[in-house]
Amino acid sequence: MANLRTYLVEDSPLLRESLSATLEELVPLRMVAAAADESSALHWLAHHGRDIDLVILDIFLKQGSGLGVLRATQSPPPPYKLVVLSNYATPEVRRSCLALGAAQVFDKSHDIEALVRYCQQLSGSGHA
Repeated sequence: MANLRTYLVEDSPLLRESLSATLEELVPLRMVAAAADESSALHWLAHHGRDIDLVILDIFLKQGSGLGVLRATQSPPPPYKLVVLSNYATPEVRRSCLALGAAQVFDKSHDIEALVRYCQQLSGSGHA
């Protein structure tokens, strides 16, 4: 896969910008769009979900939550991978996210390198 087409759901403009820049520099990845709240994310995914490979999702958003996005995209299973990137990646949150269809759950404070490796593997550019 040449460029991993990625959609970011994150309410912090600073984090959206820095994460996009980091991932686009380290992974053959293109951030195609972003949302700060659940309803905008679901609206965008309903119209463009077939055009992306990956959704990176925060749990706490300006309105709604990442769990709501996971619930709404659970059935039928989406054509893209969903991963959660949160400051609240507790064991309970991880279990809930995985049960709702997340492929992986990453902690913002210490799993960014793991997220990069995951994206590299998904794009076909990484090593196992």
